[in-house]
Amino acid sequence: MAAQALSLLREVSRLEAPLEELRALQSVLQSVPLSELREQAAELRLGPLFSLLNENHREQTTLCVSILERLLQALEPVHMARNLRVDLQRGLTHPNDSVKILTLSQVGRIVENSDAVTEILNNAELLRQIVYCIGGENLSVAKAAIKSLSRISLTQAGLEALFESNLLDDLKSVMETNDIVRYRVYELIVEISSVSPESLNYCTTSGLVTQLLRELTGEDVLVRATCIEMVTSLAYTHHGRQYLAQEGVIDQISNIIVGADSDPFSSFYLPGFVKFFGNLAIMDSPQQICERYPVFVEKVFEMTESQDPTMIGVAVDTIGILGSNVEGKQVLQKTGTRFERLLMRIGYQAKNASTELKIRCLDAISSLFYLPAEQQTDDLLRMTESWFSSLSRDPMELFRGISTQPFFELHCAALKVFTAIANQPWAQKLMFNSPGFVEYVMDRSVERDRASKDAKYELVKALANSKTIAEIFGNPNYLRLRTYLSEGPYYVKPISTTAVEGAE
Repeated sequence: MAAQALSLLREVSRLEAPLEELRALQSVLQSVPLSELREQAAELRLGPLFSLLNENHREQTTLCVSILERLLQALEPVHMARNLRVDLQRGLTHPNDSVKILTLSQVGRIVENSDAVTEILNNAELLRQIVYCIGGENLSVAKAAIKSLSRISLTQAGLEALFESNLLDDLKSVMETNDIVRYRVYELIVEISSVSPESLNYCTTSGLVTQLLRELTGEDVLVRATCIEMVTSLAYTHHGRQYLAQEGVIDQISNIIVGADSDPFSSFYLPGFVKFFGNLAIMDSPQQICERYPVFVEKVFEMTESQDPTMIGVAVDTIGILGSNVEGKQVLQKTGTRFERLLMRIGYQAKNASTELKIRCLDAISSLFYLPAEQQTDDLLRMTESWFSSLSRDPMELFRGISTQPFFELHCAALKVFTAIANQPWAQKLMFNSPGFVEYVMDRSVERDRASKDAKYELVKALANSKTIAEIFGNPNYLRLRTYLSEGPYYVKPISTTAVEGAE
């Protein structure tokens, strides 16, 4: 089959309009294993196929892209970088986006190879074309270009090529295309900055990080909303958080939240700013962040009382993030009755809001109430028990009701709540004393889809692995849980058939 493909490839190179041969070659290549093509790699002459891309013929271009996609996979990245330089450069300036995407996918293979990437770094024109691909209208082309440049920047030589040459001017020139392209460049800069303190240093020296932060704290509310997402990404790294703190950016974001009450357009950027602090708290120390920036906690509580579902959703998500570890739970506990009222609102929304907001509330509740066995103390168990009773008059009935609804996302989210509390003795007692609950847990017929079966199995696992379950549920129920666990999530009980004498 490989020999037939080579023969067709030679035939294509002889003809001016080889559509029939291209179709035949495409068909044959689908049946040729990549290993066979690799064995014949030395005989692959791809120049004619690249030349055919330059003709303004849509079907011909489509066929050539499809064929090249397959054949290029057979070539080693170093071979491509050395022998197809000109073809790759032309591919990046081709008017057809599918050709650009094909070329960038091969550039992606080259930059992943430590030997081949050097060839790219020595090809200033190719790098320049990759930079200009960020400014194209096609998002897939831009993302592929960003990915390649980000990968190139993982090495010292790559950082120097991008930030200590004319490429930096090209990058700044591309940024001027429009707002969307400018944000794409910021996205690249944040990606590179997140790798290491040295990478961040190159990016800050370029002036582009400073420009991003200036836009973040500027007057344009829509720009703020976009920029905060990128700054939040930078804050995921320790060196990124250090830099933002040293530059006073975190204090500035806090001050903008303070002034949000008098800004009629704050709803555009406030959710992103609150998320920023939520992530900051969980990555550093919830107590330190909440003590240093009390406006953050204040704003989260305030947002849960909003009439705007977007604001409520962000507040609920943030509470879930904040309360996902013990230190965060203790910070929330210190707010006393105020947090109890907030829990009541979350319980109300879990029952009455839109499906999407219900699920977000249930996810936050799961995060708030989960306590690993090794962190369970009498005080913390009393706290979670007290919180649970604040959610509604009958929280068990609330979640049982949600778990019986026909939407599997809600069903799974409610099971997740039960799973979160399943290893806590007070919750086990509530479950055991809730009429029909133990039978509901053991009943496999309730769950119809795979996700629900998995969610039920996680609940059974959490119960069965608890040290207190046998005492609270009783040995017979404990053994039933162990049997369920050993049978797996998708077990179906065999239907026994009894032969009756004389039956047809």
